[in-house]
Amino acid sequence: MEKSLENQRTLPQEHQRQAAKPVTHPFIAMLGMLIGGFVGMLSETSLNIALPSLMSALHVNIGTIQWLVTGYMLVIGIVLPLSSLLSRLFSTRQIIIFAITAFIVGAAISALASSFPVLLIGRMIQGIGTGLILPLMFTVATLIFPPYKLGAAMGLIGLVIMFAPAIGPTLSGLILGVLSWQWIFWMFVPFLLIALLLAIKYLPNVGNITKPKIDSFSILLSTLGFGGLVTGVSLASDQGWGSPFVIITLIVALLLLAWYIKRQLSVSEPILNFHIFANRQYRTGAILVMMDFGIILSSMYLLPMFWQNGLAIPVALTGIVMLPGGIVNAAVSAIAGRYSDLISKRLLSTTGFAITIIGIILFLFAKSTSPVWYVILAHIIMMIGVPLSMSPAQTFGLSALDQQTSSDGSTIMNTFQQIIGAIATAIATALLGFGQQLSAPTRQVAFTNGVHLGFIFTLIIAIAALLLSFTMKEKKPLH
Repeated sequence: MEKSLENQRTLPQEHQRQAAKPVTHPFIAMLGMLIGGFVGMLSETSLNIALPSLMSALHVNIGTIQWLVTGYMLVIGIVLPLSSLLSRLFSTRQIIIFAITAFIVGAAISALASSFPVLLIGRMIQGIGTGLILPLMFTVATLIFPPYKLGAAMGLIGLVIMFAPAIGPTLSGLILGVLSWQWIFWMFVPFLLIALLLAIKYLPNVGNITKPKIDSFSILLSTLGFGGLVTGVSLASDQGWGSPFVIITLIVALLLLAWYIKRQLSVSEPILNFHIFANRQYRTGAILVMMDFGIILSSMYLLPMFWQNGLAIPVALTGIVMLPGGIVNAAVSAIAGRYSDLISKRLLSTTGFAITIIGIILFLFAKSTSPVWYVILAHIIMMIGVPLSMSPAQTFGLSALDQQTSSDGSTIMNTFQQIIGAIATAIATALLGFGQQLSAPTRQVAFTNGVHLGFIFTLIIAIAALLLSFTMKEKKPLH
């Protein structure tokens, strides 16, 4: 605790000892949100391994089936930027209970769907729940935990953010090995019901309902800008980055986003306070979190397909061989959060990104004839590095903000985290396809070449993140 207090010596003395909104049992208070957030993040990657089965069952092509991923991320991209505004209009309990309920309804619709349009509707309803829960997890944590315990709280949130996408393909692979694809959605429901009961019983209202004037034009710009950007990068993985529709969509989305951000910087009551990017500590932490998420999503897209198409591993076995890395991810997420209160956040982050780079390099040397243990080892090493850098970066960034700006900070971090994740996945997909077109004696070798090209992009992100992590230096909180 003494080291933690030294790290936070720039904070006013009274804020070092207690939370902004103290509650008796903060971990129990957040448990329902954590379970809901875990299921939401699990849902991001759980369908990747099931897409071939869904194409066959619903009689659609790969361009159509990919809308199950695109539609989910599209809704998240639209809802996330509005969560900060919603937290000023409704209580924390109301938003979280609605979000979990929406996810339950969406999961049930998806599980019962007999056609692609119904399945897509259910999937998009699930995105509403995830888009509301993710930013509020961070906001509530910064308010109900004292500063010297914030790292441990971020470790739990890191467990949700990092472990869920890593374990998604494992669970889906095991389910598809013995049951139908519908059970991927039924799997969510019991956990969500538990989360709902915990939220109803233990979740306090910690936000400030100020009922601000609603800027309808800003909401329109946000919806079209963020939604268009997610749609454009997602479609690029199917239609290619040179597609006229993709190019036009991305240009229009970026122009609308620039207009939106400029408007938020000038209005008296912005939906999102982008002025917080003037705080160097927050800006550095947020960018590191975004890059870390880009690494995890792009690699979790490439790896399951490499197992199946590069190494010719059956779908059910794919889930099993990815399990060790998922378990290591969970353990390191918890440890990293706990020790980021005691050890230099810069040391943890730089070490994490360095280990991540080693894991990616091992993947680059993997071949279609490589032994299974080698790829499992590379996955484990990578799953040590990625979560080791995530929790310290989150804590580093959000601890720079005060109570008034923490909601905006977590919302901005989560919004761009999802967008960077979508962009990274789309680029990895495009590179995978390009690499496959290179001359190769067999389909397995061609696919392996494509995976290597995708991982080169992931490696570039990791190297850039490592260099940025060396600049981490804590300053006074923003007021």
